[in-house]
Amino acid sequence: MSSHRRSRAGAAVLGLVLAALSAAPAHALDESRLKAQLSTLHQRLGSQAAALVVDARTGKVLFQRRATTSLSPASNEKLFTTAAALLKFGPRATLETRVLAPPGGEVEDGSIDDLHLVGAGDPALNDVALKALVAELKTAGVRRVRGGILADESLFDRRRGSYDSGFRPDDDLGGWLGALTWSHGRPDPAGGPALEAAERLHAFLRAAKITLGRTPRVQTLPRADVDLAAPLATVDSPPMAQLAATTNQPSDNFYAEMLVKGLGARFGSAGTTAAGIAVMRTTLRGIGVRPTAMVDGSGLSRADKASPRQLVTLLQAMDRQPTDVRTAWRTSLPVIGRSGTLAGRMRGTAAEGRCSAKTGTLRGVSALSGFCTTTGGRSVYFSLLENAVDALAAKRIEDRMVPKIASLDG
Repeated sequence: MSSHRRSRAGAAVLGLVLAALSAAPAHALDESRLKAQLSTLHQRLGSQAAALVVDARTGKVLFQRRATTSLSPASNEKLFTTAAALLKFGPRATLETRVLAPPGGEVEDGSIDDLHLVGAGDPALNDVALKALVAELKTAGVRRVRGGILADESLFDRRRGSYDSGFRPDDDLGGWLGALTWSHGRPDPAGGPALEAAERLHAFLRAAKITLGRTPRVQTLPRADVDLAAPLATVDSPPMAQLAATTNQPSDNFYAEMLVKGLGARFGSAGTTAAGIAVMRTTLRGIGVRPTAMVDGSGLSRADKASPRQLVTLLQAMDRQPTDVRTAWRTSLPVIGRSGTLAGRMRGTAAEGRCSAKTGTLRGVSALSGFCTTTGGRSVYFSLLENAVDALAAKRIEDRMVPKIASLDG
């Protein structure tokens, strides 16, 4: 080869090297530097902080500290809840609110004795859904209801609040729980959420020129009649994938607790929190995940306990599920710097747009668990749990740790 050709070849190789160097992240970290920098930051979180960072492909532990220590996960509990809901119901499943004719009754000359409004635990039931029921009832020929609307919320128990409130209504949920709720369980509904939903439907029926003989009331239809009755009108909730996203993205406590009761009603012994937790426990055990303690679906209770190892195991297990479940699960989580509870965090860092995670916050508690595709092209799982801390100060440290994780080289 002539010296001229060697010169051109050498220049080409040099150009490729320089291009590769210029494409590499300016602050890429190798594993040893990542571990050292995470260690320095994590020490500032105190003795009741735990963390785990794992390479998704190899399973190699990149950083850990007290990774098997069980702590309050706060809203990281919702990861267990939404995972179980997606696994049991399926991402495309919906919850069907129905309007049934009375047993043995039917529409005759536009009239019917009563309308049974039967709830299915749809946390998203709203005016749009109720108006859809009205449209279907008109299509079915209903012009007059001699009696009225009978609201049936018997699929769930009537414990309106969370575990720590003794299941009494509490502000932290943002609504009253029930199998038949309207507008996010509308706080402090007079007469309860089922009656509120029925009264709203009553108003829409009247606006549609359908006459009713009396005001709504709550009345349970025998389960055998519910199962046998042909519905006059039905409306579906958003698919479970969307319900999971609405739970995780804004960290919605009401949705989380409704999903737990829904799991108990559909797959367990009853529409109760306890029955739903039992279904969650069995479902998660089936994919190798065993949280230390679960008492609710939202993480409001400090009796919930989990470790970073358990949360990372969940993240790993959900990535092994069929594509539809895996996709619904991943897209349910906020993207750092882009969406949900993480929209305003870590903007302009390596983590923005590269990492998705679930936040968690209680007084003295902060949590952040999720996954990143690093600047070096590696997939990484992480879980950071901190108890007995200033939650805002802990989040500032999380916001320094996760960009470093996202800067891991290839």
